[in-house]
Amino acid sequence: MSRLRIFARAWRRRRQALVARLLAVRPSDETQLILMAVVVGMVATVGYALLRTSLEQVEAYFFGPLHSLLSIDMGGGHRVAIILLPLLGIVCLIPLILLFPGEVGGYGLPRFLEIVNLRGGVIRARNIFIAIVAPALTIGSGGSAGLEGPIAQLGGAIGSNVGQTFGVSGTKLRLMVASGAAAGIAGVFNAPMAGVMFAIEIVLLGDFEVHHFTPLVIAAGVATACSRMIFGNELMFDVLPYHLVSYWELFLYAGLGVVVGGLAVLNIKIFYGIWDLFEASRLPRLVRPLIGAAMVGMVGIGFPQVMGGGYHHISEAMHGELPWLLMALLAILKMVATAITLGSGGAGGIFAPAMVIGTMVGGAYGVLVHAAFPAITAPVGAYALVGLGSFLAAAAHAPLTAMFLLFEITNSHEIVLPILFASAIGTIIARVFYHESIDTEALTRKGIEIKVGRELTAMNALTVDDVMHDDFTWVPESMDLHSLAQRFATSPWIYFPVLDENERMVGIISLNDIRTVLMEDELARLVVVADLMTREVITVHPDDTLNRAMEQFGRKDIEQMPVVSRKDPQRVFGMLKRQDVIRAYNEQILGRAHGAYGTPVH
Repeated sequence: MSRLRIFARAWRRRRQALVARLLAVRPSDETQLILMAVVVGMVATVGYALLRTSLEQVEAYFFGPLHSLLSIDMGGGHRVAIILLPLLGIVCLIPLILLFPGEVGGYGLPRFLEIVNLRGGVIRARNIFIAIVAPALTIGSGGSAGLEGPIAQLGGAIGSNVGQTFGVSGTKLRLMVASGAAAGIAGVFNAPMAGVMFAIEIVLLGDFEVHHFTPLVIAAGVATACSRMIFGNELMFDVLPYHLVSYWELFLYAGLGVVVGGLAVLNIKIFYGIWDLFEASRLPRLVRPLIGAAMVGMVGIGFPQVMGGGYHHISEAMHGELPWLLMALLAILKMVATAITLGSGGAGGIFAPAMVIGTMVGGAYGVLVHAAFPAITAPVGAYALVGLGSFLAAAAHAPLTAMFLLFEITNSHEIVLPILFASAIGTIIARVFYHESIDTEALTRKGIEIKVGRELTAMNALTVDDVMHDDFTWVPESMDLHSLAQRFATSPWIYFPVLDENERMVGIISLNDIRTVLMEDELARLVVVADLMTREVITVHPDDTLNRAMEQFGRKDIEQMPVVSRKDPQRVFGMLKRQDVIRAYNEQILGRAHGAYGTPVH
């Protein structure tokens, strides 16, 4: 055992012992949840402070001394330096990718949602470190991505580890993860209710009960207070005071909702279209983010506004400092640049890019409608602000999050009606033309339908690889039926894959296939397996979900079937039993059938 593992185990034992002493007089379950929520809120704020400070330091170095140095080395080559900056950021990220394969890079929120909603919310402590370093390097060096998704994942990882330290599991642990995500978002925007709505709509995907509300609110409130103590009571971008000029203007905001709804669908298609291009390419995994970083750098030569998080340019659009045509162009370029950054393997989220895109769309729309109807419309900043919230709502299918966010950052009740109209219409249009949000589309592509119900969710939570048997029995096609009968008599299996001399599957035979022949002893010694086996075999792959496996079982009402390689269907990895799938389903349901306070839900 390595020294690192020994140290980690010793640290866990000491941590658990400390918690045991703190809880010597065990509080009630509700008190325990509140105590954990307070701890999660405070620690999540510290995590956010580390992430924000890391990003600011990386950005200051890359676009300060390093940019100047590269420009000098290139003979004043400012353009070449812009391309090299995101490339060098990915180079710094590569050791982390090698150290934690599969956990660094790409759009991480879908993986996070899968862990929270399907895998019990157990997140390793090292994900806290990854969520700080990886996005700081990607975004700070000029990659087009957002900080809020990583902050939500960072808060969720903190919530998970706090919950594990206190010894909770099941629904209570999921609730702590959601509380951490709520705390992270609340700390970023000084908006506790927006953080709570983010946790409900996006993290828990609407699977919410009333008694879940208290821990979420407490964690978000504590994080907001702590964040204000550290960073003050200001946002990372300037928001102008909002005023509704005329109620006729609500029709124009409804029109903005139509525009952002259509563009949200376009954004999702661009995002996953570019993702698919990188996945389909034959480029090595480590080369893809380098190519993506170079491509973003080339876009940044002409349009540096697409690089990084883009908060500064949100302020510019809200203050009317950008022409409408540039804002419209930047909205499309930001979609493409973000898709390239995350689709190629850079680390970050889409929350901030969605805000930038929405602000640019709203700003461009505002310039046009204000020019057409100057007497009844607000200045461009008002439309940029509503565009920010409504595009975010449409892309993430989270209208309440957007509504509360704008209400809290403007502190104006007048914005409620405009954002209500725009976000509701935008979300409806996005859902009509594209059923999944930008967050859940990646899960749907894996065959995971989180929103379709907890029973099907349980079947999609596990794969065939989790329950299959690799100690199966197979038979050669030349075996006579008398020997086959003896094999059945000593085996727990009633189906045997039939393999040729190269150990490649050519069929399958069951006990039922040979019952009538066994009555004729002489015939049983003459007939071989190849004469009676079924050549069209129903199979599954190791990465198929159990829901897919049950569909395959139901095709011919069979009880067992081979598990084969997806690339080579004649290579058998193992066997799957229907009863094992049913047992795994029952265990998943029982594991989920506990309310927030640890009591069964009937």
